[in-house]
Amino acid sequence: QVQLVESGGGVVQTGGSLRLSCVSSGRTFSEDAMGWFRQAPGKEREFVASISWSGGITYYADSVKGRFTISRDNAKKVYLQMNSLKPEDTAVYYCAAGRANTKNALRYTYWGQGTQVTVSS
Repeated sequence: QVQLVESGGGVVQTGGSLRLSCVSSGRTFSEDAMGWFRQAPGKEREFVASISWSGGITYYADSVKGRFTISRDNAKKVYLQMNSLKPEDTAVYYCAAGRANTKNALRYTYWGQGTQVTVSS
């Protein structure tokens, strides 16, 4: 069974930092792009960042550019370093894997269960 498991969420004050991790089990994702998405209460799921299978190409949402960094260190782990957090970053963050490095959530095949990030003002 293929699983993606996120961790690292929590409560942080405005301006603080968190590092989210995503670990896969059941298969490796060495040839897959990995993405992070988030969903705030009452809002649709939105793209945050993605990284190609090689790690050489990354994309970011305009709202997080310059504050968040996506990285991967092997075929099974991907990270999202989040700095200068704002209350509007509060959401459940999801890790996803798919063949295409894209901002389109529909192109991702595997999804984690999510980890809650809360930024207090």
